[in-house]
Amino acid sequence: MTEAGRGTAAGPDGRARCPWCLGSADYLAYHDEEWGQPVRDDVRMFERLCLEAFQSGLSWLTILRKRENFRAAFLGFDIAAVAEFGPGDVARLLADPGIVRNRAKIEASIRNARAALLLPGGLAALVWSYAGTQHKAPVTLADVPAWTPASKALAAQLKRHGFGFTGPVTAYATMQACGVVDDHLQACSFRRSAAS
Repeated sequence: MTEAGRGTAAGPDGRARCPWCLGSADYLAYHDEEWGQPVRDDVRMFERLCLEAFQSGLSWLTILRKRENFRAAFLGFDIAAVAEFGPGDVARLLADPGIVRNRAKIEASIRNARAALLLPGGLAALVWSYAGTQHKAPVTLADVPAWTPASKALAAQLKRHGFGFTGPVTAYATMQACGVVDDHLQACSFRRSAAS
């Protein structure tokens, strides 16, 4: 059976989990403690949006393992602080081996911080305005979409507000990570509706 066709699998404690998280302790902790849990504050939402953009083209495990370095480099993802970054900060970030050194993604993060400051109601409120469009609970990984009409609409809205590196796939990954949609598999012990 292909990875995409897999349903839940037992974790080290015997509890059913999404199979993507069983390859490393980092993935397991992220899946169990964070992925899909509701994030409603702007700083944490901004962090997730930035990290999902940095992940584009890379393994999420790479980003998870560099996450603390990203937090240090981007001043805890404080939106106002990142919005003040200038050319010296870009040079500093490009020289930092602890993060993904991609100029376009670094500059997009700074631009996105500036755009986030101008959002009426804030970034988290904007992302959460696309809640309620949940598709049927996925049974296997093959049932989990890469993007949805809601994430396409969110990406377009972000672009209209001046955000970059926030296409429909990145927007959807952010929605998943922040609990706007719950893409834990139907039988996963960590699915919110299963845990309730």
